[in-house]
This record gives sequence, C-alpha cells and structure tokens, in this order.
Amino acid sequence: MTVQPIVRRSVLAVAFACLLAGGMYAQSPDSTTQQQDIKQDKTDIRNDKKDLAKDRADRNADQRDINLDKRDVKSDKRNVHQDNKDINSDKRDIHQDNKDIHNDKNDLSKDRSDRNADQRDINHDKTKLARDDAKYGDNSAQARADRQDLHQDRTDRNADQRDINHDKTDLSKDRTDRNNDVKDLNADRKDRNQDVNDLHSDKKDLSQDRKDRNKDQKDINKDKKDLHKDRKDLRQDRKGHK
Repeated sequence: MTVQPIVRRSVLAVAFACLLAGGMYAQSPDSTTQQQDIKQDKTDIRNDKKDLAKDRADRNADQRDINLDKRDVKSDKRNVHQDNKDINSDKRDIHQDNKDIHNDKNDLSKDRSDRNADQRDINHDKTKLARDDAKYGDNSAQARADRQDLHQDRTDRNADQRDINHDKTDLSKDRTDRNNDVKDLNADRKDRNQDVNDLHSDKKDLSQDRKDRNKDQKDINKDKKDLHKDRKDLRQDRKGHK
C-alpha cells in the first residue's frame, strides 16, 4: 500500500469533519433563535389571552352599566311625567282655591251688607217703637207691630251674622287650602327639577358607558387579531424549527 492514498483519505476525512463541524456551528445560532421566537410567541399568546379576557370583562361590566342606566333613564322619565301631572293638578287646585276665596269674599261682603242693613232696620224699629209707645201706648196696635218688626229684623240680623261667621270660616279654610296647594306645587316643581337633573345625568352616564363599551369592543377585536397573528407566528416558527 502506498502512502499517497492513505494521505488523500486522511485529508478528505479531515475536510469532511471540518465541513460537518462548520455546518453544525452555522446551524446552532439559527436553532437557538427559533427556540427563542417560539418561546416569545407563546408569551405573546398568553398575554393576548389575558388582554382579551380583561377587555371582555370590561366590556361586560360596561354593558351591565348600560342596562342599569337604561332602567334609570326610564324610571326618571316616569318620575318627570308624574311630577308634571302633579304640578298640573296643583295648579288646578290653586285655581279652584282662588275661585273659592273670591266667592267667599263676595259672600262675606254681601252678608256684611245685609247685616248692616238689618242693623239699620233695627235702629229704625227701636226709634219708631219708642215714638209709638209714647204716642199710642205700649199695647197699641202700632207698638205691637213695631215690636214684631224689631223682632224680625233682629232675627235677620242674627242670621246674617251667622252667615258672616260661616263665610269667614270658609274663607280661612280656602286660604289654608290654597297655601297648602302652593306648597305642594313648589315641592312638586322641586321634585320635577331634581328628576330632570337625574334624567340628564343618567343620559350622560348612558352615553359614556356606551362609549366605554364600544372602546372595549374595539380592544377585544384588536386582541383577537393580535392573538390570531401570534398563533400564526408560532406555527411558522415551529415549521422553521423542524
């Protein structure tokens, strides 16, 4: 056996070993990078899932707030409607009370006029009776007629006084009713204004919650896209690793 073939085989073996070692050295960084990419893809996917779960929870919470706001708005509208009905009823009551007061004043004025007229008749009857007693005697027909007139005028005067007292009672009662109705009107207006403020506030809350819900939905859609992309990257990195 010659030395030349042996040397040639040795050189080829050394060259092949170097080539193999160089190939393994060249492939090693790529393999490490691919493993890092896969690890990062898995981390990204976990983070995407967490973001997606959080955004869904926020979206669902916003939807619950929206449902509550809708109920509040509906309730506020009913309250405002009822307050306006109460206000209109109070206005009608006050209008009727003022009419009653006006009528009471007219009745009182008329009864006072009648009472004063009866009193003048009484005074006249007394004067006439004294004159007829002196002129015709106590038991004269004229004196007896005067006494009857005096008795009737006193009866009328007393009846008018009772009417006056009754009119005063009615007037006082109607004024009290009117004042109470005015208080009710002011209270109902205050309630209505508060309910209107509540309605506006609830509408603002509803609008803001809808904006938040829509933003969360956009975040959810973005999270889904990110999750889809990261899963796609993971599949590609795994193929490259193989």
